[in-house]
Amino acid sequence: MTFAIPLAALSSEQKELLDVANRRPQDVPRANLHVRVYPTLEELPDGYVRLFDGTSNPSFFLTLPWFRNFARTAMDEGSLLRIYGLCPEGDTERVEGMLLTRSQPRLRKVTELRKLSALTNYYSCFFAPHLKSDRAGTPQRALQELAQAIGAERPRWDAVELQPLDVNSESFPLLVEAFKTAGYVVQTFFCFGNWYLPVGGHTFAQYLDILPSALKNTLQRKQRKLEKSGRANLQILTCGENLESAIEAYNKVYLASWKRPEPYPRFIPGLIRTCAEIGALRLGVVYVDGEAAAAQLWIVHRGVAFIYKLAYDERFSDLSVGTILTARLMQHVIDVDKVKEVDYLSGDDAYKKDWMSHRRERWGLLAMNPRTLRGSLAICRHLGGRSLKRAGLWLTGRLRPDHITEGAT
Repeated sequence: MTFAIPLAALSSEQKELLDVANRRPQDVPRANLHVRVYPTLEELPDGYVRLFDGTSNPSFFLTLPWFRNFARTAMDEGSLLRIYGLCPEGDTERVEGMLLTRSQPRLRKVTELRKLSALTNYYSCFFAPHLKSDRAGTPQRALQELAQAIGAERPRWDAVELQPLDVNSESFPLLVEAFKTAGYVVQTFFCFGNWYLPVGGHTFAQYLDILPSALKNTLQRKQRKLEKSGRANLQILTCGENLESAIEAYNKVYLASWKRPEPYPRFIPGLIRTCAEIGALRLGVVYVDGEAAAAQLWIVHRGVAFIYKLAYDERFSDLSVGTILTARLMQHVIDVDKVKEVDYLSGDDAYKKDWMSHRRERWGLLAMNPRTLRGSLAICRHLGGRSLKRAGLWLTGRLRPDHITEGAT
């Protein structure tokens, strides 16, 4: 005995749920392409290593040095690295794409998802699949191949989560479609706002002219006062000289600030050393009466200055040492490094609007597997309780596409 469910009575999300749940992952023409999973960065063939530099997106947060430090210092116990590489079978020199992910630690509860996540966490400000920058056409085929390979793995993944992504990039909608084609139900979500400044060839003096008058007046007044007192010494470290003492000063300021302790205490020191090795470090420290009062970690990579970490000792808040240090580092990256963009990274904090001029957004995607019990339950949680009955019918085999009759009453 069968029954009909009126198609018109279902929401768009419920229609998508039924559509995905009742189809098998589609076969994508492979043209001899092969997906292989690598468990460490060190095992990647040279063709994949070169892809870090030749990727279509040059963000620092997609570079090999970034991921090496991340893998060494910011992986949870029990979490495993999984790098999906795509190339013609037997030819690792002609790499088509790569997706860096990690598995979750071993499940502690029956209800926890067996989830595959981007190789990101609290410290990550950007993520994207690595795709050849000179490949013909769109990355659609490469992304579909990677998603199909993930969907074909056994045991099955309950969910795949990738974030933070550029919602306006070419690859974002293609990623969504690739996981849908692989049989997943996909939900996208907002991660954070990202404020940035296109420098446009301006000098720092010209940049100062466009700052809000309140910020400009505070900056000039506090800077004159601090310089006149003779109590302050400001340093900007760009290489390995005196690096360890600068790291010690940074840590001291951070611990004396309002910020919560680092969840991975080895990560920031490792990142500072990594940036120093590749010439990307801009570590500013203000000393007042010989004591570290403010510290900021900026990263300069391929013409972009990333304002990554900043903190000040609250005992010196009346001196506005943090504001003064931001201005001095801004002057350095604009007039010395001559960057084309300054990026304040994650968050819509009010003060970022004073320093930056433009805003964009970072989003994520959660691909849930209707072919596992936990994945189906996750779909119900995310798409609403009204989908529960439909998912249950599918799981028991009592719901098929031919049970849905358009216009039935």
